[in-house]
Amino acid sequence: MSRDRSINPDADTFSFVAAEHAVLDFWAKQDVFQKSLAQTRDQDPYIFYDGPPFATGLPHHGHLVGSILKDAVPRYFTMKGRYVQRRFGWDCHGLPIEHEIDKSLGLSSAEAVEKMGIKGYNDACRGIIQRYTDEWRKTITRIGRWVDFDNDYKTMEPWYMESVWWVVKQLWEKELIYRGEKVVPFSTALGTVLSNFEAGSNYQEAQDPAVTVLFKLTDQDVYIAAWTTTPWTLPSNLALCVGSNIEYTKVYDEALQATLIIASERLAAYEGKKQLQAGSTLMGSELVGLRYDPLFPYFEDLASEGAFQVLADDYVTTDSGTGIVHQAPAFGEDDFRVLKAAGITALVCPIDMAGCFTEAVSDFAGLHVKEADKPIMRHLKASGQLYLQEVIQHSYPFCPRSDTPIIYRTIDSWYVKVAQIKEQLVAANQNIRWVPEHIQNGRMGNWLAGAMDWAISRNRYWGTPLPIWINDASGAAKCIGSIEELKVLTGVEVTDLHREFVDELTFTLPGEEGTYRRISEVLDCW
Repeated sequence: MSRDRSINPDADTFSFVAAEHAVLDFWAKQDVFQKSLAQTRDQDPYIFYDGPPFATGLPHHGHLVGSILKDAVPRYFTMKGRYVQRRFGWDCHGLPIEHEIDKSLGLSSAEAVEKMGIKGYNDACRGIIQRYTDEWRKTITRIGRWVDFDNDYKTMEPWYMESVWWVVKQLWEKELIYRGEKVVPFSTALGTVLSNFEAGSNYQEAQDPAVTVLFKLTDQDVYIAAWTTTPWTLPSNLALCVGSNIEYTKVYDEALQATLIIASERLAAYEGKKQLQAGSTLMGSELVGLRYDPLFPYFEDLASEGAFQVLADDYVTTDSGTGIVHQAPAFGEDDFRVLKAAGITALVCPIDMAGCFTEAVSDFAGLHVKEADKPIMRHLKASGQLYLQEVIQHSYPFCPRSDTPIIYRTIDSWYVKVAQIKEQLVAANQNIRWVPEHIQNGRMGNWLAGAMDWAISRNRYWGTPLPIWINDASGAAKCIGSIEELKVLTGVEVTDLHREFVDELTFTLPGEEGTYRRISEVLDCW
């Protein structure tokens, strides 16, 4: 039997590339994908949701791997006779798009955006959506994936945004949404909260100052030595934290002619750099309640509210530093928790949304926190309280959009009570068939076990507005779940739900004083 060399892969002249193009061309000309859908249209549906890529980026290796999996599963169920719609999607909202606009328009702050106007800014964001549509279509088609580009969906479309409002309303009615102040990842370059996922997605090796600072005990010629890699948080110090069961040693520094307190296990780290004479020991529990003089005068009046004393918590270790941790509750999750547990409600956050010190910290006002490290260290050196200055190399989180170091700070945000429904989430995970199986109780199971309340609000512009209106007289809040509900309350029928269309809409309710006005935040798009 003669061999057909045009299709025989063993033939010397066979071209896999040509054959691949021939197959793709046949599929396109014969409309094979649509015919496969028509064949099963009356059969049981298999629901497939395509997690969409950002509309402003080009496809890369990660997208290709995901697309192959997203093609294999729907094909399998189609071959089993199920009806599987496959609509391509575009993620149109959020920081990736805003960051592109900020760069192209030279906008470096929220004030610059406000000056431009939300409408103009959002129009600019809207204008760059889908500029890579042709590249995506060509690439996804080239790898042989069957997906409907002609009937795609965009997260910026009113119907899609309205569906998000509906979800928020369901959570609201279940009392799973609340407003609170917590320490969260924050991008000073973008002026907004980041999700824990975003904060953990771009760790980089970085060099930071590591300083040991002396806090003088009130009415005693004794200093507590605390260590930190964030000198910029020292002006906001409100407490010191020790470990109750950690042993500490009083040491005499000959050059300084002063007595210091350092964890006994950490003495070796300092004895090679300082001339120290070890004295008596005491447990951390014996230090609790001692008062000390503030490093800076900015918030010294808070001593009357319980600030500037030694506290204890199990999170303190002797792995590094002095075994004593300085507490700035506005800039550390543990710090915030420790002071709250001690009944100290004082909280100072003297930085603006761009991460610059306010006039409350007059000596460093206008400086970005990272730029303030050196001036603060010089100030402490001049006052004799900078005991040791070193540099540490460590892994540090960077903003995945601006590629700048993130900080952790308190901010007033809206949260979903994930912790309250954690057991339901864990139970639901056991009913999912995971491939590979180890993901169920591994990566996903571990993530669910440690799930925390989710900060869903963002202080930005191009996104789905958080549909919450607050009464300016009583503070009462109302969540709106649809365009129709918004029309009933305000008398205005909108065709778009972006901020420029809804921010100015207000309403009153019978029997209530005051006017309901929308909050300014948009929703996290992750």
